Amino acid sequence: MENSTKSFNRFIALQMTALFIPTQSNIDVSSTSSLDYLSTISLVILLIIIAMLVARSTRTVRPTERGLVERFGKYHHFATPGLTFLMPFVDRLVRVNITEEMSHVEPQEVITKDKVVMTVDAVVFYKVKTDEQSVKASVYAVNNFQQQIEVLARTTLRNIIGKMEMGEANVGRAIINTELLAELEQQSRQWGVEIMRAELKDLKPPPDIQESMNTVIKANNAKLAAQDMANATENQADGARRAAIKNAEGQRQAAILEAEGKKIAIEKVAEGQANAIKAINEAYTTYFKGTAVLAKQLDTIANSLQNNSKIIVPEGSVLSLILTEAEQLNRKLVLPLPPKESQTQ
Repeated sequence: MENSTKSFNRFIALQMTALFIPTQSNIDVSSTSSLDYLSTISLVILLIIIAMLVARSTRTVRPTERGLVERFGKYHHFATPGLTFLMPFVDRLVRVNITEEMSHVEPQEVITKDKVVMTVDAVVFYKVKTDEQSVKASVYAVNNFQQQIEVLARTTLRNIIGKMEMGEANVGRAIINTELLAELEQQSRQWGVEIMRAELKDLKPPPDIQESMNTVIKANNAKLAAQDMANATENQADGARRAAIKNAEGQRQAAILEAEGKKIAIEKVAEGQANAIKAINEAYTTYFKGTAVLAKQLDTIANSLQNNSKIIVPEGSVLSLILTEAEQLNRKLVLPLPPKESQTQ
């Protein structure tokens, strides 16, 4: 029993020795695997370092930007849109926006020349110029030029409006805008910034003055409306008067033209009668020479007889002879009527 127990213990010890104490072949295989593993890790670490260096050495500048490259904290060169290469851990890229920007000047109270407190605010549009010197000036010549422009606009507005009266300021927005723009351009020129526009956004008087102004404006509007109504009524009456005058003138012209037409017609008729009489006289003179007076007398007698008028003709005159001959001729032409008895048979 004891011998069997000792044999089992010896077997277990041998197995444990074989498991924990490697042989020479086992040692060679393990060392080779460790070297391959370390090489792989070193390669991966090297690739990561190279990728980090490449990422830190390349920068992209957009078309809306310009770049300033600094080396050891000192300006080195100017970066244009595209890919820019930097020295890792040494160079630094400063991007500058060159697009137009807007700065809102916060509302502030200003005192006019006539001691009226007004609330004013404005907007300023600006952009950094694209050349290298202007971009450098916007970074190195001023600290936060956006804030500088806002403060400068506020002080300039106080100076400009302080020299004007309230009424002048209300109607002089264009003048205020022009002076504000000129002052901002002069002060910001050394910052490499171009001021595009500067405009008042709002200009408010105190509420009580605003109410008084509204009352005055309403009264003026009512007055203008009354004047316009009076002018319209006057124009309407004048138009009616002109229309009546034109109508009367038209009627007068029509009457004149009608009278002239009648006059011309009468003249034409008289002219025709005169021409006829002239033709008759010429015919009498030409074809009845020496008896024209007699022919005229006969014509007069004929017209009178047609009207059953009585005419006294001297006896023995030519007219009496002619009338006698005419009467005898008429008697000869009268045919005797047959007796009534013969007509009955």
